[in-house]
Formats: sequence, C-alpha cells, structure tokens
Amino acid sequence: STAVLPGAAPDPSIPLEFSEHAKLIFDLITLAFQTDTTRVITVLLGIEQSPRNYPEIGITEAHHGLTHHQGDKAKIEKVTRINEYHIKQFVYLLDKLKATRDGDGSLLDSSMIVYAAGLADGNSHQHHNLPTVLAGRAHGTIRPGRHIRYPNETPITNFYLSMLDRLGVTADAIGDSTGRLTGLDA
Repeated sequence: STAVLPGAAPDPSIPLEFSEHAKLIFDLITLAFQTDTTRVITVLLGIEQSPRNYPEIGITEAHHGLTHHQGDKAKIEKVTRINEYHIKQFVYLLDKLKATRDGDGSLLDSSMIVYAAGLADGNSHQHHNLPTVLAGRAHGTIRPGRHIRYPNETPITNFYLSMLDRLGVTADAIGDSTGRLTGLDA
C-alpha cells in the first residue's frame, strides 16, 4: 500500500531570481554544516559563460557578454554591479554561519569559506592573480580581516595546500603548487 501525504507537491523549479536561488543553497549549506552532514561543500552558483541577466538589479544583458567589454566603461560598470551583487549573496552566507552557534563559537569560526573566480579578467581571459576571499577562522588557525597580496604568479594551489594543512590532511603538493602560503596564521 502507498502512503498519501496531504498537500500539494512542491514546485520542482529552481527559483528564477539569483538571490532567492543563492539563499536557498546557502541555507542548505548552513544546515549541512550545522548537522555535521558534511564538512566539505563546493558550490558553483554561476559559470563564466553564463548567459544569465540580472533584471533584479537592472541589468538585462547577458553576464558573459558584458565581461567581454573591450574597455567599454558602461559594460565594465555593469560587470562591477553584478560582482557586487554576487558578493552580497556571499555575505548572506557568512552572516548566516556567524549567527549559527557551534561549540564555543559560530559555524564561521570553525570553517574556511572560499569565494573565488576562475578568471581575474573575463575580457582577456586572464587567469592569474585570481581575486580570492577566505572567510572564517578554521578553529583559530586563520587570522581573518586582512588583505594579503602574494607575489605575481603564485599558484592558487599553494593556497589550497595551505588549507589542507588546517584540515590535518598531509600532502606534499597539489597540481602545480610550489609550497605553502605564509601569513594566514592566527
């Protein structure tokens, strides 16, 4: 026999507005960390070739097309607004993690949360010197609230290798890494 649950089936679609979709994903991430369902999550909220537009912030052109701005100041301004909008969604996650208790601190205190992009400049497809944010304290092993600039051509894999150290994972190298980053420690 089959059980029949009362109520209508939920809408199977992903929310159309980017912020609603991001908040849904970030709420699930918080819940997964809070319940210790997982300790590692990777999320891709948008791809570099995304045709998505953002009417909620007044941008009707496709994101990817705008990144090929060829120096057009109006397109650069729109890409900047999209980037700011994305960061605001990320801040929602950080605020949620900070507000969620975990032991003597918050989920943010015990986490390492990375916000990064695959390209530093979409117009030239430049993938060096990637803008990357690391939030959280990793149980007191990271001192947050700073801007650290590493030498040009430092592989991003050095950053990931340094993160593995804080997880207690021993690795000599990852991909093209050349060593560990200094200056992250608390």
